[in-house]
Amino acid sequence: MARMPRSVVTLPADVRAPFSVFLNGVPQQAGTDYKVSGRELIFDRELIKEGRVATWRWLVGAFGVGTYRRNDSVDVRYEVGGQPRLAQALPIEPRR
Repeated sequence: MARMPRSVVTLPADVRAPFSVFLNGVPQQAGTDYKVSGRELIFDRELIKEGRVATWRWLVGAFGVGTYRRNDSVDVRYEVGGQPRLAQALPIEPRR
């Protein structure tokens, strides 16, 4: 039986519970949308991070013509010493 694609995001070193996770700006729930394993957030679905934009796509976009691709973004909101912090667009790693 083939395993479903998963995606893993490693938390920054200064993140401690409690923290909030957002996928594409939408709040996510631990246990439902992702699992926490040590310093990793594990999503039981494939998240896609678009790499560099090809030159032709950039040029087309510069003229106001949109080209859309999936570009998932995981953000984590947390506190350090009572000060709010936001880790944005964390790296996404595919895992099987």
